[in-house]
Amino acid sequence: MAVLELNEQNFEEVILNNNFVVIDFWAPWCGPCKGFAPVFEAASEKHEGITFAKVNTEEHQTLAGHFQIRSIPTLVIFREKVIIYAQPGALPASGFDDLIARAKEVDMAQVHAEIAAESAKGNG
Repeated sequence: MAVLELNEQNFEEVILNNNFVVIDFWAPWCGPCKGFAPVFEAASEKHEGITFAKVNTEEHQTLAGHFQIRSIPTLVIFREKVIIYAQPGALPASGFDDLIARAKEVDMAQVHAEIAAESAKGNG
């Protein structure tokens, strides 16, 4: 699957319409970002059912600011519209595959239950 380029106009639509989204926040001048790009691209070809996307932090500073991106590359993983992972740093291919495998194993029913419980506490 092709890697999507996210911007302020399509970001929300991509998150709302896909259950599993892996986002690479990067910049053209970033050496580690350039090194990680082929790993990210290869993973997008290998993992069906997952949407892979990139945000150029130079061009889309509003998005980078919203997600408090302080270091690049930063990976953010959404499952069912919930961020389950957000960490800076490039990963080797094996580490990235492991991260995706762990993200697939997350019990989203449990995550949603925990969010609902926290929300209920905040409203009471």
